Amino acid sequence: MPFTKLGLKPELIQALQEIGFHTPTEIQAKTIPLALKQQDIIGLAQTGTGKTAAFGLPILNQLLNAPRAANNTCSALILAPTRELALQIFDNMKSYAKHTQIRVQCAYGGVKINPQMMKLRSGTEVLIATPGRLIDLHQQNAIKLHNVKYLVLDEADRMLDMGFIHSIKQIVHLLGPQKQTLLFSATMNSNIRKLALQLMHKPEEIHTAAVNKTAPTVKHKLYPVDKAKKTSLLCKILLDKQFKQALIFTKTKHAANKLVKTLYANGIESMAIHGDKTQSQRLKALDFFKNQKIPFLIATDIASRGIDINELDLVINYELPQVAEDYVHRIGRTGRAGRAGLAISLVCADEFLQLKAIEDLLKKTITREEIDDFIPIHNLPISTNPNALKRKRRPKKSS
Repeated sequence: MPFTKLGLKPELIQALQEIGFHTPTEIQAKTIPLALKQQDIIGLAQTGTGKTAAFGLPILNQLLNAPRAANNTCSALILAPTRELALQIFDNMKSYAKHTQIRVQCAYGGVKINPQMMKLRSGTEVLIATPGRLIDLHQQNAIKLHNVKYLVLDEADRMLDMGFIHSIKQIVHLLGPQKQTLLFSATMNSNIRKLALQLMHKPEEIHTAAVNKTAPTVKHKLYPVDKAKKTSLLCKILLDKQFKQALIFTKTKHAANKLVKTLYANGIESMAIHGDKTQSQRLKALDFFKNQKIPFLIATDIASRGIDINELDLVINYELPQVAEDYVHRIGRTGRAGRAGLAISLVCADEFLQLKAIEDLLKKTITREEIDDFIPIHNLPISTNPNALKRKRRPKKSS
């Protein structure tokens, strides 16, 4: 069924055609008709299946006939757990609304608040925001939420994992009672279901894939390795140059920074993205990675959502996540939009419990493989890359 059969207005259809979207994904085909009927919805789908269009298009469709938002108000509120995901949704919503008069704004932390306050002064029909920054804006009277008619909680499981439950409840308390609520998540647990029942009125639940499952197009590999040899093995994989790009996950910010330095010293260019980076640094790293200016991006789980690269072939778990569900989100960065993908995990003995939890969640055993001929890290060739980290020599003092 094409988008033209879903009841969307011509302005939106035109934008979709220009983007190259003609046939909706399963989550879009199931969600859009229900959302257009003002139905509250719980959407459960894997990452990379087009959830933004599933909730964004029906909201824009309904806003076309609605009055413009008054000063310092919004008509639709979309909450996202991270800056990266908020910006991704913002870019998508702007592209969908390009042939309309609907205003779309984005608010997130890590940057100065005043420019965001200025943009909200004349009002906006759609506001995409992270919970913390939204509360800050409300407390400074930059945004009033009583006129919100459409509420979206995107990546609800991640927001709960990040401790936003109290912020979400605080925000919902500020909204008017007459609103449509759409909740989307890649995983489902009792806490999310409890939240949905508290916030929604007789929600329709939409499933497009088994909950807590990775895309069937992704192949999983596991390399057992001593902890001391893990970096050497990673370098071996990356130096084979079989893959043009890879997203590599660590557990901590310190590990991400250390890994970038080690890779540079061994001729492998990369950048890190994590919570200690400034917003400009994070945006620069994402831009370089998306535009293939760097081959490898080292990330903490802050990047397991919000990176939308359809042609990313490889995700590497340098360290397994502490929470099994985060494996699903990490791996969701590859194998998107029906493409094939590969997920490689480097696993040492002290990660056995995390591995067992992941395999229990997936209900399958990940294939074990070995690479016996990788060379120790100190024997790897030193980079001639001028961007590699080098210690500058001080000029000799003249006697």
